[in-house]
Amino acid sequence: MPSSFNMTNMPFSLLTEAEQVLLRSSLDIGYYQRGETVLAAGDVPEGVYVILKGVVSENDADADGGEVDHVFVHYTAEDYFGGWSAIKGRAIHNFIAEEETICHILPTKMLLDLCAENSRFADYFQQSLSAKTEIRSKLGGDQDMAEFMLAQIKDGVIREPLIVEQGSTIEEATRLMREQRADCMLVKRGNRYGMVTGTDLLDAIVIDGFPLATDVAEIASYRLITTASGDYLFNALITMTQQHIERVVVMDDQQLTGVVELTDVLSYFSSHSHVIGLRIERAATIDALRDAAAGLSDLVRAVVGQGVKARFVMDLIAAMNGRIIAKLFDLIIPPDMQPHVCLVVMGSEGRGEQIMKTDQDNGLIFRDGLIWPDMHETLRQFSDTLISFGFPECPGNIMVSNPAWVKSIGDWTQQLSDWSENCDGLAQMNLAIAVDAHPVAGNQALFKTSRNWFMRHLQSNKVFFAHFAKVALEFDTPLSFFGNLKEKGQLDVKKGGIFPIVHGIRTLALEYRVLETNTFKRIEALVELGQIKEKHGRELCEALALFIQVRLGQQVLRAEQDGVDQTPNTIDLALLDKMERDMLRDALHIVKGFKKHLALRYHLAG
Repeated sequence: MPSSFNMTNMPFSLLTEAEQVLLRSSLDIGYYQRGETVLAAGDVPEGVYVILKGVVSENDADADGGEVDHVFVHYTAEDYFGGWSAIKGRAIHNFIAEEETICHILPTKMLLDLCAENSRFADYFQQSLSAKTEIRSKLGGDQDMAEFMLAQIKDGVIREPLIVEQGSTIEEATRLMREQRADCMLVKRGNRYGMVTGTDLLDAIVIDGFPLATDVAEIASYRLITTASGDYLFNALITMTQQHIERVVVMDDQQLTGVVELTDVLSYFSSHSHVIGLRIERAATIDALRDAAAGLSDLVRAVVGQGVKARFVMDLIAAMNGRIIAKLFDLIIPPDMQPHVCLVVMGSEGRGEQIMKTDQDNGLIFRDGLIWPDMHETLRQFSDTLISFGFPECPGNIMVSNPAWVKSIGDWTQQLSDWSENCDGLAQMNLAIAVDAHPVAGNQALFKTSRNWFMRHLQSNKVFFAHFAKVALEFDTPLSFFGNLKEKGQLDVKKGGIFPIVHGIRTLALEYRVLETNTFKRIEALVELGQIKEKHGRELCEALALFIQVRLGQQVLRAEQDGVDQTPNTIDLALLDKMERDMLRDALHIVKGFKKHLALRYHLAG
C-alpha cells in the first residue's frame, strides 16, 4: 500500500527522489473505527498521519474526555496531521476518527531524519505560515522575462519631448523646464535637434559662466543617439548602458517621435507603474487623467502575474490611487478653496489596502466659517468624475457628493465623538470607516487637528473599546466548514479572515493612539509598544497577507473571465491547490486565536 502514497502533495514533494524512496520504505498503515481516538492529547505520537481514506477531527477536549469546546479542523483524504506533535514529542490536541479511517503513518524517527536532511521539509512541518509562504514563493520560480524581452519602445515609454526654438535664452529654457517638470529638452536649430539637460544648464551657468541671456542652442549637444519606436526596449537599455547615457531620441522615418528615459526603461518591467505615474503627474485635463487612470487595472494584473506579494501591490496601488485623486482635486476644486479644505479617503482606501477598485469612501473637512457657495455642486462633479474613472459609487453613499460626509472641522470632530458614544450598528460602522481616514489633498492640518482631538477624547471613554472590539467577533471563523470542503464550496474571506484582523487591530490602534491607518503598520506599531507579542504580530501579518493574496488572485481571474467581479470577497476553494488550502487553514487558525485574545482582553462573551 505505500505505492498509493501521493508524493506530489506538499510537503512531501519537497523531498528529493532518494528521500521519497526512503519515506515509502518506512511507511506503516493504521486502521481506525468511527469514534476511535487516533491520537490523544498528551500522548507521544507514533509519527505523522497521512489520511488515505476517511475523516479525522482535531479538537480540544480535556484529558478526562470531557465535552469538546470546539473542533479546530477536519482532515480528509491526503491531509496530514500530527507533524508538529511528533516533532515536539507530545500531542496537545485530540484527533478522532469521524468515520472509518485508514492512514499512512510516517514514523517519528524517519520524520526527524528527513527534517535533518531537508531544511525546507523541516520548515514546512514547523507549521509556520510565514515559512510556508516563503517556500511557495520560491517554488514559483523566476519571474517571466519574456514580456520585457519582447516589449517594444512604442509600448508606452515614449515621452513627448519639450522643444524650444533656437534663440530661446538659458533663463527661458530653465524656467520652462521647471514649469513642465522636465529634466531635459530638445532645441530645434534649423532642421536639426540638439539636447539640453538640467545638468547642462547648471554647468553652463556655474562652471562655464554663460550669461542667462545666452541662446540655449549654444550649449545643446547635437550628436544624438537615436532609436526607432519599433525597436525592442531591451536594445534601448543596451544602447544607453554602452553609451553611458540616460536617454535616447526616438526617430521614425527621420521624424521626431519622442524621448525614452533610462528610468522609464528600467521601471517598465516593474509593471509599467512609473509610466502611469508620469502620465498622472503630467495630466493637464480631466480626460488626460482619465486615460492615465485606465491603466491601473492592467497594472494590477501585471504585478499579480509577476508574483509580486500582495502587500507591495497594495502599497503601489494606494500610491497610484492617491495621486489620481489628488490630481483630480487640483483640477476640479477652485485654487482659492484648496487651502481651506481637506479631502480624505476612508475605509480600505484610507488604510491603503484596496487593490481592485471596489467603491468610493471619501469625505471633506473644511475650515469653520468657510463661505463657498458652489461647494456641493463642485463636489458632486468630483464624485461623478471619479465614477467615470472606474471608482464605483459607494452603495452607502459615503462620498463627498453626500453633504453628510462634508463637514466643518468642528462638526466633523463632533460627529466622530457622537458615533463613539452610540452603540448601534450604523454608528459603529460609520466610525470604523471614518477612523481609517487618510488625507490625500488640500490642507492636511484640518484632518490632523480633528484626529488628534478625537484620539484624546477616546481615552476617557473606556466603555467604547469593548463595544467597538465586539464587532470583530460577529462572523464565525469557518474552520470546520472549510475543513469539510476540499474540492468544492466557497468561502467569504472578508468575513471569515480579513475583517476580524482589520477591525481587531483597528480597535487596539485606537486604544493606544497609533496614528497609522494601514493594518500592517498598525500591527508593527502595536508590537513596538509591547501590546502585541512579536511572534503574534508576525503571524497576523502573514495571515492577512495570505487572505488578500488569495482573494486578489481570484478577483483578477474573475475580472478576466467576466469583465466585472460580482463577488470580490468570495474564494472558490476548488481553485486552490493542496498547499494553498493548508495555508488558508493555518491562517484561519491564527484568526480564531486572535479573536479569543480580543474576547479575553475586552471581557467579551466568546
